[in-house]
Order: sequence, then structure tokens, then C-alpha cells
Amino acid sequence: MCTGAFFWYVSDYYRAEDTALAVLVQGTGITVQDNLTVLSPSYPTDTAIIFYPGAKVEAEAYLPLLDQIRQTGVTCLLVHMPFHMAIFDANAAEEVIDQFPEIEHWYMAGHSMGGAMASQFASQHPDEIEGLILLGAYIYGDYPDEKTLTVYGSLNQSVEDHIDYTENIVEIEGGNHAQFGNYGPQKGDLPATISAEEQQAQTVAAIEQFMAG
Repeated sequence: MCTGAFFWYVSDYYRAEDTALAVLVQGTGITVQDNLTVLSPSYPTDTAIIFYPGAKVEAEAYLPLLDQIRQTGVTCLLVHMPFHMAIFDANAAEEVIDQFPEIEHWYMAGHSMGGAMASQFASQHPDEIEGLILLGAYIYGDYPDEKTLTVYGSLNQSVEDHIDYTENIVEIEGGNHAQFGNYGPQKGDLPATISAEEQQAQTVAAIEQFMAG
């Protein structure tokens, strides 16, 4: 009975929109291997972001955002989680890091629950992770806030209520919870007053500035 309920629950997830899936087809330098989608810049880099998707969201939904980030010269490694839930493989980054010995500077990132699990990993591996990037999420664990970028939409009050630190916080006016990815409206989320493209463009600008600093 419990098993059936679990599989019913995890089979109901947010699917990537066509605009997100199109990135896979159009983008050069994008490869899929095992549980990873690798987005490589057009020139070699020693810096990478490991990205954990939000709960019950198809990983490909974050391709438009990550495609823009990799164009700033950063390798992006999108982790496909078991049952679309990062909570089931919070330590996935360990294996990812081992696969890419050429990378010297590692950042963890994630959206919503994926951000919480990325934060947990960074907290447990502070010597390996140089920075943490949270989208629609807040620090979970004891990772230093000065090494963390927190980005959230102004319409996502539940995240704002949990931020009890002051460094590197970017509030996107008119943004909501879901539009860091391209998977359509999310239950309980207020409609954004800006487009997903605009929310993601502001997010990429904040990430680029944070990593440059």
C-alpha cells in the first residue's frame, strides 16, 4: 500500500517545457551521460557549478538557465535525481567531483529543495566547495553566508521569511518561485509579473557577479 502511494506521488511531477527541451537539440557543447547533463563553455575552464533541481521537477527544465550560465565561461553539471527528488541523493556531487579532475573551483547550486540539499552538501564539504548558489531557497546547514548567493523572487514570501542572514541576497522584483526553471506554473506559487526569461537573465547576472567576486 505504502509503496503504491509513494510511486503514485513521485510519478506526478513537473515536466520541462518545450523551450527547455529545445536547448538540448540546439545547443552545442551539451552532452548527457548517466545521471548528468554536462553544459560546457566554448573554451576550457577550471570552474564548475553542480546543480540540483527542485523537488518533483524534471531536470531538463533548468537547461535555459544553465545554458546562459555556461556562456559566462562556467561548466554546468545538471544532476538528474532519483524520482526527481534531490533528497534521495543529496551526496550526488561527490561522484560528480570525482569525474572531473580538471575542475579546480567547485560551486554548489540548486533550486528549492535542490538548493537545500546543495546547501547541506556544501556544509558537509566546506573544503571542496568554494561557493553556494541558492535559487528560491535559503541556507540549510552551517555554510558561511559570505560564500553564499541567495536569489529569490519578491512574490516568494515563504523563502524571504526564512532568510536570517544579510550577505549576498538578491530579490528579483516581480519574480516567483517557479520561474528559475521552465516547467510552467507551480501549485501554491503566485503568478510572476515578469517573464521567466527576465527572471533568469537577472539570476544569471547575479551569479556572474557573485562568482567574479
